[in-house]
Amino acid sequence: MTHGPLVRVRDVMKPDFDVVDGMATVADALKAMRHLETKTLIVRKRHENDEWGILMVSDIARKVLAQDRAPDRVNVYEVMTKPALTVHPEMDIRYCARLFARFSITRAPVVDGREIIGTVSLADLVFKGMLR
Repeated sequence: MTHGPLVRVRDVMKPDFDVVDGMATVADALKAMRHLETKTLIVRKRHENDEWGILMVSDIARKVLAQDRAPDRVNVYEVMTKPALTVHPEMDIRYCARLFARFSITRAPVVDGREIIGTVSLADLVFKGMLR
């Protein structure tokens, strides 16, 4: 079986990402997402020993819209995923795709040490990784 060249998460990730506070309302998060044209916001740590969270449009659809909750009365921390499953920038994209499949996720923050340096999605892995 032949394998293509090694492609790392660093090679396909999006280096730009946006951060939201967990105390923000979902309405505020949606405004930021629409303005920034993104489907994902990273939820800021509250303190040094806290973990990153992630808020996706799919979280809002399932936990706010589908449950007929008012977005201006729901805080980000109520619907986000925390801790966010993170990946290392040097990970082979094939392993990243397997990790995503195992945990049924579609995107994750890319963390180098303790800092987020980008985000990666299944679409990034497939389109940027396989079509090189």
